[in-house]
Amino acid sequence: MRIVVPARLINLAAVALTTAGLLLGGSSGAAHAVGKIVARVSLSQQTMKVLVDGRETHSWKVSTAGKGYVTPTGSFKPTRLHEMWYSKKYDNAPMPHSVFFHGGYAVHATNHVRRLGRPASHGCVRLHPEAAADFYELVETFCPPPASSS
Repeated sequence: MRIVVPARLINLAAVALTTAGLLLGGSSGAAHAVGKIVARVSLSQQTMKVLVDGRETHSWKVSTAGKGYVTPTGSFKPTRLHEMWYSKKYDNAPMPHSVFFHGGYAVHATNHVRRLGRPASHGCVRLHPEAAADFYELVETFCPPPASSS
C-alpha cells in the first residue's frame, strides 16, 4: 500500500511491536502491533495533531520554517531522540525533547512560545515545552528509535 501525503503535511509515525506474540504463541509466529502513534503537522495551519491508535489525543500549535527556510514534508519515522540537544548548525541553540525525523530536522521544544502558530523556525517543528515533553514521552514509549552515539 502506498500512502500519499499532501505537499504541505508531515506524517511522523511510530509503531510499537510486542515480542510476546513471537515468543509465547500464536500459530502465525509473527509479532503484532499493539500501538501506533502518528503525528500530522500541517504547514498551512501551523498545527500538529497526534493520533494514538487512530484517535486524536493531542492538537498543538507549532512553528515550522520561516521565510527563507524549509521544513521537509512527507512521511517519516523517528530516527533518534535526545532529551536535550544543542544545534551544531545554529550556535548551540538548545533543542529540548528532540525527536529527529529527517537528518538534522526535529520536533522539539522552544522558548519562543509567542511565535507558535506561525512560521518562525529554521526548518524544525517547534512546540510548547510541555507539548514537546509529552510528544517525546509518547514516541519514547511507543517506539524508541535506536540509541544514538551522538
